[in-house]
Amino acid sequence: MELELREYIAPLRKWWWLIVVSTLVAGGSSYLATRQQTLAYRSTTTLMIGSAIDDPNPSSADFSMTRQLAATYVDIAERTSVRNAAAEALGLPYLTQEILVRQLNDTNLIDIIVTDTDPIRAQAVADELARQLVLRSPTGQDDEDQTFANELLKSYATQITETQNQIAIKQEELGLAVGAREIAEIQAEIDQMESALRTLSTDYANLRSSTQQGATNTLRVIEPASLPRDPVQPNNTITIVTAAGIGLVLSASAAYVLEYLDDTIRTPETLTRLTKLPTLTSIAEVKLPENEKLITISRPRSPTSEAFRVLRTAIQFSAIDEVNRVLLVTSATPGEGKSTVSSNLAVVLAQAGQRVLLVDTDLRRPGLHSIFSVPNKRGLTNLLLEYQGEEEDAAVSRFVEDTIQETQIDGLEVLTCGPLPPNPSELLGSNKMRQLLNVLTARYDFTILDSPPTLAVTDAVVLGAQAHGTLLVARAGRSRKELTRQAADRFRKVNAALIGCVLNGLDPRAGMYGMYYYEDSYYSEGGEAPSYRREKNALAWLRQRLGRRRTV
Repeated sequence: MELELREYIAPLRKWWWLIVVSTLVAGGSSYLATRQQTLAYRSTTTLMIGSAIDDPNPSSADFSMTRQLAATYVDIAERTSVRNAAAEALGLPYLTQEILVRQLNDTNLIDIIVTDTDPIRAQAVADELARQLVLRSPTGQDDEDQTFANELLKSYATQITETQNQIAIKQEELGLAVGAREIAEIQAEIDQMESALRTLSTDYANLRSSTQQGATNTLRVIEPASLPRDPVQPNNTITIVTAAGIGLVLSASAAYVLEYLDDTIRTPETLTRLTKLPTLTSIAEVKLPENEKLITISRPRSPTSEAFRVLRTAIQFSAIDEVNRVLLVTSATPGEGKSTVSSNLAVVLAQAGQRVLLVDTDLRRPGLHSIFSVPNKRGLTNLLLEYQGEEEDAAVSRFVEDTIQETQIDGLEVLTCGPLPPNPSELLGSNKMRQLLNVLTARYDFTILDSPPTLAVTDAVVLGAQAHGTLLVARAGRSRKELTRQAADRFRKVNAALIGCVLNGLDPRAGMYGMYYYEDSYYSEGGEAPSYRREKNALAWLRQRLGRRRTV
């Protein structure tokens, strides 16, 4: 489970710089954009439908009708004709302001909100839009009939008041009357006045219900637009955070897409999963000149040299039951570092007291003579051509002694390729080669064969069937997954003894996968060789990212 989780977040760790840069760029761009925005001012006019709010006993039907009317007036206010009329009244060619007309919380109130860069213009547009809306309602239709009705209502109101006053006076006279006849006359007058009052009240109510004063479909301004003093402050924080979040998501998605498109091997876990073989060690990429490939000699205290010693230990433990071994070192394709790995492995084996022979079996593009700076005039091809297969072992040993070359490392000898033959595969698969390997295994504890790439030619597979063990080398960031898997399958088809894999050229700062770290200014020849382990906690990983090293 831990391995799967680490593989899932590996692209994020690898491309962390892309994610950070994209997030910062998106957030920074949004910040600069919001800073350059022009200040805007907002003014609001509020209108109310009907007069139910003035009635001490309004009915639910009144409120329901006014809410429906409010929605209708909102739609009317958004019409082009209304806005054009407002623009003409203000002397503007057209309205360019941000205008929002809304019904307030499903009530009979309407808000007209105008946002503009000029506060005075925002106020004027809001008021004019409200005026245009009122003009299109019955409230704005002031004809002669409405004027006459309003005057008649005033007359009825005056008569009603006078009648009420007269009734009050007669009530006082009724209280002072003493005779029965006088009381009856006053009471009759009061009844007549009350009857007249009822008639006047009925006529007043009927007339008022037919006018704007008692109508439901009326529109009036209850809060005119005010002059805004302060600009509207946009929520820049949300804008910036949103932009940064979009940049984060897009860059993280890009990281996974790039990893999906990249079919190269990047981690030891991937190499193990593809080949179904253990990854014996991971070797960090080291920038060295061509003539200094033997880092185990030039820098024996470096972690890279320690990685080769880890590989040596793994191979020795895999050979507990066999003292003498023929070890084949190969790779799927050229340029994956098999010659460098085989050379440094031979060095550390010799340094451990083993008698080691390093054989250059790449009869097409040999390279061991360049690494060890030895001549290549005579080598393996000479032995195979001169050896007839009938000589005794002593004679063969003399052939070998005349051909092998010593190195500066005690216990390590090199057998170079020699002249390039026209038929490499036939020579390597011949009985002479098998007999020669038998002689070599009797003389040396380890015979390491540096072979050509597996998929390029059949030489490596031919030798794999003869060797006691095969070591497959892959290069991080270069070896293709499918090609490496095919190389392992080819050796399985000939029943070759596959020991494991080596991941070469690993970036020492690539996520949490770097086992060994290399830095010229840190390690010295006189110091003690430190041992390293993977640091698994987040704080240690952060220290690694900041360039701090920890020995344990």
